[in-house]
Order: sequence, then C-alpha cells, then structure tokens
Amino acid sequence: MRSPIRLLTLAAAMALAAAMALPAAAQDTQYPAERQQIPPPDCMNLHFAWEGPLQVPCSIREHLHWLRDLEHWRMERRIRIAYDPSRYELPALLWTQSSFMQPQLMVQDRYFYDPVAGRYTVDRYLDDLDKRYGGVDAVLVWATYPNLGIDDRNQLEMVESMPGGIDGVRQMVADFHRRGVRVLFPMMMWDQGTHQPGQSWPEAVAALMKQIGADGVNGDTQDGVPLGYSLAAEKTGHPLAFEPEASPSDEALSWNVMNWGQYNFLFVPMVDRFKWLETRHMVNISDRWAQDKTDDLQYAFFNGVGWESWENVWGIWNGINPRDAEATRRVAAIERGVAPFLVSPGWEPLYPMHNYGVYASRWPLGGETVWTIVNRADYRTDGPQMNLPLTPGMRYFDLYHGVELKPAPKPGSEGRTAMLSFAMEAGGYGAILATPGEPREAMKALMSRMKAMTGQPLNAWPHEPTVLPQTIVKMTPTLPASEAPAEMVRIPGGKFDFKVQGTEIEGGASPGVDVQYPWEDSPRRFHEKVIEVHAFFIDRFPVTNAQFKQFLDATHYAPHDALNFLRDWKNGSFPKGWERHPVTWVSLEDARAYAQWAGKRLPHEWEWQLAAQGTDGRIFPWGDEWEPDKIPLPDWGQTAPRSMRGPDPVDAHPDGASPYGVMDLVGNVWQWTDEFTDEHTRAAIVRGGEYYQPRGSIWYFPPAWRNDEHGKVLLMAPGYDRSGGIGFRCVRDGE
Repeated sequence: MRSPIRLLTLAAAMALAAAMALPAAAQDTQYPAERQQIPPPDCMNLHFAWEGPLQVPCSIREHLHWLRDLEHWRMERRIRIAYDPSRYELPALLWTQSSFMQPQLMVQDRYFYDPVAGRYTVDRYLDDLDKRYGGVDAVLVWATYPNLGIDDRNQLEMVESMPGGIDGVRQMVADFHRRGVRVLFPMMMWDQGTHQPGQSWPEAVAALMKQIGADGVNGDTQDGVPLGYSLAAEKTGHPLAFEPEASPSDEALSWNVMNWGQYNFLFVPMVDRFKWLETRHMVNISDRWAQDKTDDLQYAFFNGVGWESWENVWGIWNGINPRDAEATRRVAAIERGVAPFLVSPGWEPLYPMHNYGVYASRWPLGGETVWTIVNRADYRTDGPQMNLPLTPGMRYFDLYHGVELKPAPKPGSEGRTAMLSFAMEAGGYGAILATPGEPREAMKALMSRMKAMTGQPLNAWPHEPTVLPQTIVKMTPTLPASEAPAEMVRIPGGKFDFKVQGTEIEGGASPGVDVQYPWEDSPRRFHEKVIEVHAFFIDRFPVTNAQFKQFLDATHYAPHDALNFLRDWKNGSFPKGWERHPVTWVSLEDARAYAQWAGKRLPHEWEWQLAAQGTDGRIFPWGDEWEPDKIPLPDWGQTAPRSMRGPDPVDAHPDGASPYGVMDLVGNVWQWTDEFTDEHTRAAIVRGGEYYQPRGSIWYFPPAWRNDEHGKVLLMAPGYDRSGGIGFRCVRDGE
C-alpha cells in the first residue's frame, strides 16, 4: 500500500510528466556527481545580484525534475555496472547498515591499552566514549602507520606484534563484541617494501581477520577494495565488510558495502553518490583535521550515514569539543532509533522546506515516514517548517524534542495540505515521524530519551578547540663522573642552540603535532631554544650485541613482555660475527634496564644532538654536506622475502664521527632518547636514522639523518615497540 504522504509527490510528478519530456541526452544525468557527491538543483544555491534574483525558492516542478533525473541516473547506472546487491543481504554484513559511529582507534591510545598494567582496557575506552558522546557502533583498530617501515615487519605482522600476539588480539576483539561493537582493521596496499607474506595479500588478510575474529577491513588510501579480497574472505567462511578510504568505482559498490566519505562541504547539503545508488550502503564521513564537526555531523544526518569520530590522529590529539560531542550524542541516538528508515529505497533528499538554510531528507517505510533535518544557518528558525498532505488519522511527532506536533491546515490549500511548525536551533538538527495512530514503544522510548537530552540548546556547551598538553618523562641522574669512563666521550657543558623539527608526514604546522619540551606551552613541530647543558659523558658507540649479552649474563634480565625481544638472536645469543653490531629489537624499557645496570642512563635528545652537532650548527656529524660513504649502504628491502640484512658494525664508518669523536650517530640504527606522554598517547624521540629504507611508498616511517631532525615513534607495549631499526647508546652525568 502506498504511503499517503507520497501521494502529493506522485500526483505532482504525473502532472508534470509531459512537460518534462526532454530529448534524450548523451549522458545519464543533468546533475553529474562531483566525485562522491551529487549537487543540489541550482535553484537552491544562493545567487548574488549580478547573477540574477538573490534567492528564489525551488518550485515543486524544479524539485521533482531534479529528483526524477537522479532516479533515472540511478536506474541507468545500475544497469551499466551490472549491479549485484547480494552482499547487502548477507547476514554477516547486515551490521554495516546501522554502523553510524566509528572512531579510528590508535592502538597506542592509553585508554585502550594500559602500559603499566600490561593489559587491554576496552571497557575503559568505550566507557569514555559513552560518557562523552554517546558511544560507537564499530571501531577501526589502527596498528600500522605511522610506525610501519621502521623495520621489516609488514602490516599484518604489526597486528601480530600487539600485546599477547594473536591470542591477545583475538581476546581484545571479543571484548569489543561483548559490548556490541564491531571491529575493523586497516590494510594498506602501499606496503610493498616490507616483509612479504607467505601467500597472496587477499588470502593473508582474510586468514588473519578470521583468526582474530574481526568484522571488516578499511582499505587505506584505496579507491575501492578489489573484489578479490571479498572473495578470499568468503572462501574462508568468514565474510568481511570492506571499507575503502576513498571513493570506489560504481562497480565496486557491489562488494564494498562501506566506505569513507571525504566530502566537500557546501552550504546546501549534497547527496552521497553511493548511498543514493544503494541506500543500504554505509558511509563514515572522515574529516580528521577539522576542529568543528558540524559539517560532518549535519551531512551524515542528512544522508542517513555515519561519521568517523576520529580524535587520536597519528598520536596528535584533535578531540571533539563538548558542543560537537553533545551533537554527536543526539545524532547517534536518532539514527540508531530510526535505522530501518535510513535504508529506505524511497529516500527523497532535499524534501521541500519553508526556511532558507533548513534541509531535509524524507525516509518512507511502510505506512510511516521519518524526516532527518538540519539547519545550516547560524540563526534559529521557528514557526512553519514544512508542508505535508493532510491525511486523516496521521499523527506527527518531533523526535528530536520528544513531543507530538499538531498540523495546521495550509491557507488556500482547501484542506489538502498541512503545515508543521517546530523550532530549529542555529546549526542544529531535527527529526519528524509521521505514523498512523499510536507510535511503537521503541519510538516512545526514543522520544522520552530525546526530550530529556534536548532540554538545553547545543550552544550551551563550549565549542572551542583545545590542545592536549604533553610532559617529558623524567630521567634519574646517574652518579657523576669526573673522568671519562671506558668507551665514553666527554661533552663539555655550556649554552647550546637546540634547534630541531619533527619529520611527521602529516599534520603540517598545526598545534599538537610532534612534542612539547618542558619550556614550551604546547606540542609543535618546530623547536628552538638556547639551553644550558651540563657536562656529560656519552658512549662513543651504540650499545653492541656483545655488551647487551654481558648485561643478560650478569642480571638474567627477562622482560615481562618478551614478544620480539632480541628477535634476531638465536638460542640466547646473537648471530656469529655480530659482536660489534648494535643491539636491536630492544624496547625503551629494555634499554633503560641496561643503562641502569651499567650505571648510566639514556640521553636527553638535546644531549644526543649536542654530541652529534657540536656548537657550530653543522647539518651532519661530519659537516654540512651529505656524504653517503660515511654511513652504511641503505637496505631498500627489494630482495625477496624483503627482510632486513642487519646493521653494520658500530666502528665500520670512522669518517662519520662528530666533532667530539662520537661514532655511528647517523644511518645505521635509530637511537632511543626521551619519552613524552599526554593523556592518550606515549611517544619516544629517536635520533640518527637507520640503514633500512623500504621502498614503494611515501608513507613509511620517514628518515631523519640531519642533526636538526628527529623521528617520533608511537609507543604501545614493549613487544610492539621493539624494532630491528632501533638501538641505543647511554650517557653518564659529569661533575
């Protein structure tokens, strides 16, 4: 049975059919999509005086012409791409159709993993999101970039290096499932330079995701995840929801049941191309660097899709402000409450509304209809908002405010059309339900909840961005030495112009990027300060395998988290002939334990830089010109199976010494220095760069061979943090 609310639109369409019969054009739409978004009719755009009338509302004719064009385009596109909707009907993937809120979760987030207790804290993580913005439906667990490429572990091995290995990850996924949250992991096909898997990538990804019980995969940087990945997953009996980052092709809509939406936000909301082609398709709008989330949330609400509520961006905190958090809570509550409507094949975007700046989508389902409405204007609107057919027995409810509305006859309509009046706050949201008779209990419960939730306007919550402060982890001073201990070099104290910048690939010069030194008021990428450095002694060479073996023999040190500990050693010892090679696959904690045993400590970053640079500001330890013969030959990982060959001996390149005679500072292995923490993330600064330089992508961990550059490694747990590309050297305080 046709909904009475649809009759007005259908009747008007029939009356206009002859007038709208246009010659067939050599294209399938007059409103071509701009990448992932379909533009509104031009009559909805604001025009300036020199362009014609300032603002003339769209007529019913113009709206229907636009809508019929889009419906024809959808029909034709489905024919052209031989559209197959079968994956949207798979029981294993139905969850995607109501997965509205999905954060990208960095595994280094301290709300997710407690590095002191050494355990996953899924409940703490989810409780925080529930409290701040109403919780999430799925989570994208990110274990790879920006650390990927610091050694030869590939993207799957990075997941396997998480605490507890495969068993620990599987239990962590189960903890999310216990809370009703689905779990996705990323895959990056740009990872072409690290260790090769022992099978094809589609098979390897499918096997790991089945092993850990994951629900889906995000295709990082991908314009559509190829069909072969869906087929490989289904072959294992564990179908996966694939979610490419960028816009897939229309053909890929058949197997990519989700994708990110990286939108262009115009004042008039645009229609999501893939949601229009298949209303069961889920989009999570991703706008990671925006500090105001109003555009994201309003476009999501208008299109009946979701949002990537991404706050920890590669260890840089871009938190959701309180107003946006409250808006998220309200949007999510309504979308979850009306989820069956938001996959309606009868979706009518840009349903005609009264007030400029107020835009709606109409979602019919059976004999009921829901409208999702946004106010894009910066001012409140009251009074009549929309017209509807006046239908006996039909009742109307303001879902957003949780109250029933009484329709008023529209003057001059002879009782055929009603008007609904309700308030829309500036930058706000609305939702209307039309239902014959009494609402279902679930709708009553939603209205009761929303009435309590919307008692205060959104502007009652603060809307300013904040920068999360960081602190540097204190180091315990050593017993001072008056003379240089064996194999150490004295670095005189004095004033030092400490100038350095982070090499992070993303974030630009935004606040929060990189680290915050004790004399700074916020994290930032570029740093410079003349500081007073006390005299100290530094190891002439990085700590070697032989030296670390002495430490183990003397102390019987055994880390609590032994995953990847001395991964390149066999049977408790290093490879033959590697006595003078720098020890690697040691965590920051392992390095500190060695330093304490040796009566030393790790260097502060500025101490490391002074030992490498001296006081003349030279760019490299040996001078101002790059001389590749003074460091190890790069290992580009281009020989199968693309494993690291191992670093050079620490004394193999004496011509690379610093002004003080400190050796092997650059190009062999990174070296641990300071640790920084904030409420959500731990990170360590590493200096000197390394010999391993995987090729194939710009996204691998970037080098920093210059004296005025440093790398930042995000820290999770010792087993995850250990790397074949990181070693260390020690210092001792001077008198």
